[in-house]
Amino acid sequence: MTQASITTTADAARSAPPDAQSGFRLPTHWLGVAPFFIFALMFLILPTLYLVVGAFQNDQGEFTLANIRQLFLDASIRDAYWVSIKISFWSATIGAFVGLAMAIAIVRGGLPRWVRSSTMTFSGVASNFAGVPLAFAFLATLGRLGLVTVILRDAFGINIYAMGFNVLSSWGLIVVYLFFQIPLMIVIITPAIDGLKREWGEAAATLGATTWQYWRMVVIPVLWPSFLGTVILLFANSFGAIATAYAFTGSSLNIVPIKLYAQIRGDVLHNPHLGYALAFGMIVVTGLANIFYIWFRTRSERWLK
Repeated sequence: MTQASITTTADAARSAPPDAQSGFRLPTHWLGVAPFFIFALMFLILPTLYLVVGAFQNDQGEFTLANIRQLFLDASIRDAYWVSIKISFWSATIGAFVGLAMAIAIVRGGLPRWVRSSTMTFSGVASNFAGVPLAFAFLATLGRLGLVTVILRDAFGINIYAMGFNVLSSWGLIVVYLFFQIPLMIVIITPAIDGLKREWGEAAATLGATTWQYWRMVVIPVLWPSFLGTVILLFANSFGAIATAYAFTGSSLNIVPIKLYAQIRGDVLHNPHLGYALAFGMIVVTGLANIFYIWFRTRSERWLK
C-alpha cells in the first residue's frame, strides 16, 4: 500500500463521526428526561393501571362487572356524577367567557403593558391556587360571617343568605372554582389571541368589512376551536378536583370525588373496589374531555402557525 493511500485512510478514520468510530454508545442524551418518565410511570401510569384493574375485581381478586354495573344502578352514584358534571359544565362555561373577555381586553384593548404583565402573572399563580387555602379564603370572604357578607349586610342592607345564597352548595362551589378557572382560561387563550394577525384586520377593512363583520367572519371562526378546546380542558380540571371541594363542603355535597374519597378512606362506606370503579368512571370522562381538547387544539394551531 502506498504512503498516500495510508494517509488517506488515516484521515478518513479521524474525520469519521464519533458513532462510526465506536461500536457502542450509551444513550446518555436520554438521561435528561429520565426523571420525567420515571415520575410519570410511578405516579401516573402504574396507579391508573392499578385502578382500572381493581375496578373489575372483587375482594377475592376475581373478575367481575358488579362494580361497573353499580355505577349505573345506584341512584346516589348517578346523582353524584350528574352534580359533578353540572358543576364542571357551569364553572367551565362561565370561566371561559369571563376569561376570554379579560384576555381580549389585555391583548387587544389598548391597555397599558403593565396591565397585561400583572394580569398574566396573577393568572399564573391563581390558576394553581386551590385546596384548603382557597376554601378558607372563600369562607372568610363569603361565609355567613365573611368579610363581603358582613359589609353587604351592614353597609348596604343586603343579606345574600336571606336571598337564598349558600356558599356550601353547588353554586357556591362553582363560585369557588371560578377563582382558578378564569385565570387558567386567560393563560391558555392569550397565545391564541396573540396569534390573530394584524394583516387580517387590515385586509377586512380594505374590503369594506365592519368591525362586527371582521369579528364574526374572521376572529370567531379562528378562535372557536381554541375556545372549545379550553372549555373542555376547564371541564376536566374541575371534574377531577377534590381537595378544594372536600375542604370547602366536607361530605355535605354529593359529587364524585367526595364519594370516591368516602369509599376508600375506611369508614362505614368502605368499598375500595367500588371506589376504583368510581375512579375508572372519572378517568373515562376526563380522558374523553382531553381527547376532544387535543383535537380542537390541533385544528386551531393550523390557523395560528
